[in-house]
Amino acid sequence: MRTEVFIVEENMDGLRIDKAVAEAVPDLSRSYIQKVILDGGVKVNGVIVGKSFKPAKGSKIEVIVPEAEELEIIPQPIPLDIVYEDSDLLVVNKPKGIVVHPAPGNLDRTLVNALMHHCKDELSCVNGKIRAGIVHRLDKDTSGLLLAAKNDFTHNSLAAQLKSRNVKRVYRAVVLGKLKSEQGVIDAPIGRSAKNRKKMCVTQTNSKSAQTNYRVLEGFSRYSHVELELVTGRTHQIRVHMAWLGHPVAGDTVYGPPGGEKDLKGQCLHAKTLGFTHPRSNDYMEISSELPDYFSEFIGRIK
Repeated sequence: MRTEVFIVEENMDGLRIDKAVAEAVPDLSRSYIQKVILDGGVKVNGVIVGKSFKPAKGSKIEVIVPEAEELEIIPQPIPLDIVYEDSDLLVVNKPKGIVVHPAPGNLDRTLVNALMHHCKDELSCVNGKIRAGIVHRLDKDTSGLLLAAKNDFTHNSLAAQLKSRNVKRVYRAVVLGKLKSEQGVIDAPIGRSAKNRKKMCVTQTNSKSAQTNYRVLEGFSRYSHVELELVTGRTHQIRVHMAWLGHPVAGDTVYGPPGGEKDLKGQCLHAKTLGFTHPRSNDYMEISSELPDYFSEFIGRIK
């Protein structure tokens, strides 16, 4: 059991209690928050409230989050685009629109469900069953290469490489506008937004250092095709850094302008290359993928 305590900020004033809690505790889904409220787990200024209550600015909210129940994750025969596989690991080319791992309220049709069906019982369990095999993640609407570990030895080795910044991660993106410099380094710390707890932002408050290298590959009238390499790996790093630079990723409905490229159905961002040392053989491996159809077709249109 854990308790989350926060004060209602100006942007939450007048929101229903479930929406206010969702803003402040982004790892909880709205449906789960509503269940906690019904169970009497949310207090405003020390008083248990119902789901329709609207707390005022300055109110103190306490959320008692019970211990998570062990979720039943079912293997599902979902097609996988496997770029590389051996007895220790897989490199999967994730399509846009697929969630990496299950969460309360979204227990199926994820990459983990597909991996469990393909690998049977051969997946690492370092991060629990709900994240079986998952060493790192991609956003739902980001396509591209993802590492999955079949055992804990491999998982721990790859995780250590990621932590020490020894995994090469190169992305391609189409961003809005023309960049002033053909290449450069974005060095700006990233933390959670105080205005919207579901978003990240460049900030000096409660943040972590973040660096992204970029290089313009081709410029168009209203867009640029860029290559980006992660030095660090913060949540939404590329999307936040490019938006902060004034060139949000095309189709990004969270960090880009409202009403953007709706036909993209998510950001035009692809994890193209992964480079790492194989935990068993100690050989360096570098794997690349082709740009997906949605990406190539969008470039064709903007040309």
